[in-house]
Amino acid sequence: MEKNLQNCFKLFKATFFLSAFTFGGGFVIIPLMTKKFVDELGWLEEDEMLNMAAIAQSSPGAMAVNASILVGWRVMGLVGALIAIIGTILPPLVILSVISLFYAAFRDNAVLGAVLKGMMAGVCAVIFDVVITMAGKIIKAKKLLPVVIMAGAFVVYYFFQVNIIYIILFCGTLGALVSMHDKKTGKEHL
Repeated sequence: MEKNLQNCFKLFKATFFLSAFTFGGGFVIIPLMTKKFVDELGWLEEDEMLNMAAIAQSSPGAMAVNASILVGWRVMGLVGALIAIIGTILPPLVILSVISLFYAAFRDNAVLGAVLKGMMAGVCAVIFDVVITMAGKIIKAKKLLPVVIMAGAFVVYYFFQVNIIYIILFCGTLGALVSMHDKKTGKEHL
């Protein structure tokens, strides 16, 4: 019982601090969650975290919240999911409440505007790093289908401007069909 309570506190503390000190959204928080929950706490495997990131990204809502819910659910079930939700949404709720009180002062502050622009550059670098890391892991797995899907999704989005919703729906459907086929045949896809 006491160990479970300690794990609940660890989960809340981890999601709270990740949410409070991460700027840039879900793509930025995923590598930090991997470091915390895979490397430091050992609660998850790296492949599990990568799969959770993919599910969180394709689910409606904020990616960071979705990923936290999945991690909480995987680690401690429904209680863990609720703890992770609270830990993840509390910091932005407090920060946005304070900002809304002083919105006029923040809006016209040139220094704050420069700081936010600098943070945008940092966020772009972190997102680029996440994309390279995730793509590298997919390529290192030496499975043809995920590489073809990744490249195809990029091509149809970038060159043909296909709506990302259609790409996500197609890839999700294809992934579900491949998973069902793999489970039925007992073999893993290419």
